[in-house]
Amino acid sequence: MSKADVFRALHHHRAPGDPLVLPGPWDAASARVFAEAGFPALATPSAGVAACLGYEDGQVPADEMFAAVARIVRAVDVPVSADVEGGYGIAPKELVERLLEVGAVGCNLEDSEGGVLKDPRVHADWLAQVREAAGDRLFVNARVDTFARGVADPEAAIERAALYVAAGADCVYPIGAPPEVLPLLRAGIQGPINVVAVPGQGPSPAELGARGATRITFGPGLQRRATRALREIAAGLRP
Repeated sequence: MSKADVFRALHHHRAPGDPLVLPGPWDAASARVFAEAGFPALATPSAGVAACLGYEDGQVPADEMFAAVARIVRAVDVPVSADVEGGYGIAPKELVERLLEVGAVGCNLEDSEGGVLKDPRVHADWLAQVREAAGDRLFVNARVDTFARGVADPEAAIERAALYVAAGADCVYPIGAPPEVLPLLRAGIQGPINVVAVPGQGPSPAELGARGATRITFGPGLQRRATRALREIAAGLRP
């Protein structure tokens, strides 16, 4: 079984309250920490990697992002999925080839650009091209940005999710969805659902799983928490 197959299998047949928890490494060292802690797979956050590379989120050149993902993949034995934002304007076939070259088993793909939601049918067609190029070699996590872009109606997310699942997405990611709407999203969306948890705040991963989340990621939350801890250490070093 390939790593991509292993990663895909981790998303299925999960009991309520037992979601797949995927920490987000931002470099090779953090990836090793998470792998050594026993997590079965990892998922890079674009914002966390950007901070590590000295960029604002969304400003990392594609070559640098792929190189960063390659270093993370090389550092661990567990499957690694990569957040490659909106695909950097790369054609679907080349995007898939580059992800496979760096050893990623999956990818996050956003449906907004410059803060504006994309036409969902156009985006679904693009996702279908990614799916066709990837076959079963990549797990495609289609991000749904409605909540993040100020569209509070869950039905808008459900409608986009349906288009993306029909296009071949393995999972949908309604980023920013309030925890209280997760049962409604679960009822209306086919297949796995990715939900963000905030370390130390809000519902726990288990609670989010009980509300309908299949998998839990943390965005840049873990990297930012580590940075805060480092600031405290640094402050203690001053005479």
